[in-house]
Amino acid sequence: MPFPATHAALERALAAQGYAEPTPVQAAVLAPEAAGRDLLVSAQTGSGKTVAFGLAFGPTLLESAERLTNPGAPLALVIAPTRELALQVNAELTWLYKDAGAVVVSCVGGMDPRREQRALASGCHIVVGTPGRLKDHLERGNLNPKALRVVVLDEADEMLDMGFREDLEEILDSAPEGRRTLLFSATIAKEIAALARRYQRDALRIDTIQRNEPHGDIEYRAMRVAPNEIEHAVVNVLRFFEAPGALVFCNTREGVRHMHSALRERGFSVVGLSGELGQRERSDALQALRDGHARVCVATDVAARGLDLPDLGLVIHADLPVNKAGLLHRSGRTGRAGRKGISVLIVPYTRRRKAEMLLSSGNIDAEWGAAPTADAIRAKDQVRLLEDPVLAEAPAEEDLALAAKVLETKSPEHVAAALIRLYRARLPSPEDLFEDPRDRGSSAKSDRWSPDRAERGERPDRGDRGEREFGKPDRLSPDDVVWFRVTVGRKNNADPKWLIPLICRLGHVTKPDIGAIRIFDNETKFEISKGAEAKFAQAIKATEGEDIRIEPSAPPGPRSSSGGAAPFVKKPFNKKKPSNDARPDRGDRPERSSPPSSHGPRKGPPGPGKGGGKPFKGPPRRKD
Repeated sequence: MPFPATHAALERALAAQGYAEPTPVQAAVLAPEAAGRDLLVSAQTGSGKTVAFGLAFGPTLLESAERLTNPGAPLALVIAPTRELALQVNAELTWLYKDAGAVVVSCVGGMDPRREQRALASGCHIVVGTPGRLKDHLERGNLNPKALRVVVLDEADEMLDMGFREDLEEILDSAPEGRRTLLFSATIAKEIAALARRYQRDALRIDTIQRNEPHGDIEYRAMRVAPNEIEHAVVNVLRFFEAPGALVFCNTREGVRHMHSALRERGFSVVGLSGELGQRERSDALQALRDGHARVCVATDVAARGLDLPDLGLVIHADLPVNKAGLLHRSGRTGRAGRKGISVLIVPYTRRRKAEMLLSSGNIDAEWGAAPTADAIRAKDQVRLLEDPVLAEAPAEEDLALAAKVLETKSPEHVAAALIRLYRARLPSPEDLFEDPRDRGSSAKSDRWSPDRAERGERPDRGDRGEREFGKPDRLSPDDVVWFRVTVGRKNNADPKWLIPLICRLGHVTKPDIGAIRIFDNETKFEISKGAEAKFAQAIKATEGEDIRIEPSAPPGPRSSSGGAAPFVKKPFNKKKPSNDARPDRGDRPERSSPPSSHGPRKGPPGPGKGGGKPFKGPPRRKD
């Protein structure tokens, strides 16, 4: 359906930008029952909220006038949580109100406040800013709120989460009583509802979010990885999908720095965003993404608020979000304006339950599987090479002439091989990942892994269900080692292939310092040489309070720590068995005429040839 009638100048601006039909939130705020009223709107990210409230307060600003004239004290105030979002709103309102003659001014942190002061003093119609900077201009007398006809709070939930409640209340208290207040938020929590009751009058509640359905344009995938291979998994996900724009989320600034350095070292065109960057650095990074000079952005949650990047088709959660709101906000950076997007959660084996709870709380049906393998990425590269538009372009005469000269000295196969090498040279190499046995024969695209199935597990041989011992070196005697424990076990898919690198990284030791490793259901115990004990004990203090902790432990006893029967123990893999030549011939053994010990005669079925009984097959195996 077409846009409802608003104002001639706004309708011309919409037509010039190619807007033919309104989004649900735009249609709702332009409905007859919303005219002139305060609005409390919940809408998801990327739903066209900026244009929606720009159109909604159009009649309030323009009234019956054809154009706005004589800029003075501002008539409309828009408050946004971050600099990037405020500047984006400023750009949207500038083209929307261009024909209407509106002067739009931005006031955001990180910019020159004296320039903003001069712009406010020169007069304007609309002010867009962040709470802290607007409060500062208000207290200094640069911002005159007495003529305000409308105040808009964009992403109000984010502003409250960031601690701007007092700033917002001071700004709203200074605005005239008869103004309109439009409050837009992704969720209407208790704090938002309380703010609305205090500052709105007879507000119309508009909800355009389907509560029982996730974002229809976002495909969610959860990929299981070993805890020490998160970085490698991110590399392979970026290479597998090859999206024009990708956003990688980390929980800390240090995580952003590390991931940014790792991806840049591997050849990705990447920029980093975190709260420690200055405004110029942030602007340069965002401009590089918009210009196509960078393809990947690594960011924290705070730094990515309000980002609207073009062609962002992939979001990767290198660190799992803290809660459902974080998951939805991060993922909402893609799948915008009707475009499809993919949200990938990198799930270490030890954080599987956390990921399941996040997805369940958001009512999200994610596709579970393994991270893309190097072979799967190379197969994708072959398909992409054959479908590259450069092969379909009509060659120019100059190119054909040069091609003929090349073919005079080189065969077509040689030239094609050189083309393939050039194509591969610009691509970062994929990483080899630890392969979970459950993932064999499945792909990242088709593996429908069930948490219930994982809880039951694809059971190993019953003889391997107890404690397992891996590789106690001969040089480490019981007097040369001390025991430690790590809080992951068989239920977390613990495996020496990734446990040993994890212990080395967290404990600042090398592989020769690690002795035997015994894996139980809920924990793993391992030996550390006494020579490395002091250094190891000091390093593992950093794991206190983390999901994976390492701490001193007593040596494991003959029974499993979970209280089960005596476990099956594998012999150390590096102990040499005596050769067959060194074994005595069985026929040369003297025949015993008496019991081998004082405990009485051997009990049990007779052997073959002694009484005609069945051969003795050993004691029955324990049933777990």
